[in-house]
Amino acid sequence: MRPALPIAFFLAAIATLAAPVVRAGVRPEVDAAARAVNAQVVTWRRDFHQFPELSNREERTSRKVADALRGMGLKPRTGMARHGVVAIIEGGKPGPKLALRADMDALPVTERNGLPFTSKVTTQFNGQSTGVMHACGHDAHTAILLGIAQSLVKMRAQLPGRVMLVFQPSEEGAPTGEKGGASLMLEEGLFRDFKPDAVFGLHVFSSVQTGRIAVRPGPLMAASDRFAITVHGRQTHGARPWGGVDPIVTAAEIVTSAQNIVARRTDIAKLPVVLSFGAINGGIRYNIIPDDVKLIGTIRTFDDAMRDKVLADLKNVAGHIAAANGATVDAQVPDAPGNPVTTNDPALTARMLPSLRAVVGEANVIEPPLQMGAEDFSFYARQVPGLFFFVGATAPGIDPATAPSNHSPEFMLDETSLDIGLRAMLQATLDYLDMPRPS
Repeated sequence: MRPALPIAFFLAAIATLAAPVVRAGVRPEVDAAARAVNAQVVTWRRDFHQFPELSNREERTSRKVADALRGMGLKPRTGMARHGVVAIIEGGKPGPKLALRADMDALPVTERNGLPFTSKVTTQFNGQSTGVMHACGHDAHTAILLGIAQSLVKMRAQLPGRVMLVFQPSEEGAPTGEKGGASLMLEEGLFRDFKPDAVFGLHVFSSVQTGRIAVRPGPLMAASDRFAITVHGRQTHGARPWGGVDPIVTAAEIVTSAQNIVARRTDIAKLPVVLSFGAINGGIRYNIIPDDVKLIGTIRTFDDAMRDKVLADLKNVAGHIAAANGATVDAQVPDAPGNPVTTNDPALTARMLPSLRAVVGEANVIEPPLQMGAEDFSFYARQVPGLFFFVGATAPGIDPATAPSNHSPEFMLDETSLDIGLRAMLQATLDYLDMPRPS
């Protein structure tokens, strides 16, 4: 039996939110809007959390979002990139165009945190039964953007410019053989008729304490690539390994030797690189050496030339080790288009830092190290200047360094972060729309 989570940890996550501290730089309309919508945002988040859906399967979530937007008087476009929802708020005054993005999908993770609104959803993923959980916080992102939408609609007569609300499916990656996410939304014309001057996004983050915001100019999150390597041997009895070709031993050598690509063949003093295997599948019985073993994993980089070299090295290692063992490989490296580096436009970041500092205080806006996690927000930020920031999600009294991370079955969002995320994004939105434009 797993040890119970500390009571303080549980209570911190679901306690009624305390009245937020209103700082001198916060716009009064932001404070009023946040107070008005806070309870509804919590309700939305808990509903999405209890009924999570995997990438490209966000049918209920999409429907709930579209219905909520219609209830605000908006006319959402649905079905983009399968289940994406897009709506535009027309301000009453001329001004710039801004896009705000939230992702909606969950992960194949069985929840283990004891919340009263814990997900009970189960499904089949990659041929295995699994739970489904908002283990990355996309439920919070969706609820926050709905709260911002409701707030902006109420003040749109005074709003300069137009705001596009982008509720995006499949940020975690489309299932094998499918397309999805930000790249598909752009492919289907997201920015064709409404090309924003900038795009903002946020992510709740367990490695940052609630009450803090983490942002940095330039590269923030790594490029990600998936790979799949199938080792082809020849099946034989486990008692007679010489009668076949053992793909399990070959696969084990590939996994071990591949670590030297980062440790000995890559200049990680320049920029960090990660090469990780996520699954090894092969065989069905203890005394049968199988025909095939499949390896899948991910590579994270910050530099195109380093990326290309690591991919080539992995393919080379797999091929030569297989040949040395009498096996062959089918190395799909990469096996699908990956996410580019998530890069914050330096000028835009500098312009918006005062907005973030106004909400949480200058000392609580920190610059994080480079993050090896990836984000398909990067596709939007390649089209127009982008700003992506982290909102602390670990409650006071809990060390973010040891708190369950995003993607953990025990990930626990401090719901105070919903209010902070909404205030930060709303303040940044209004400040951006009000900024003087070059003549």
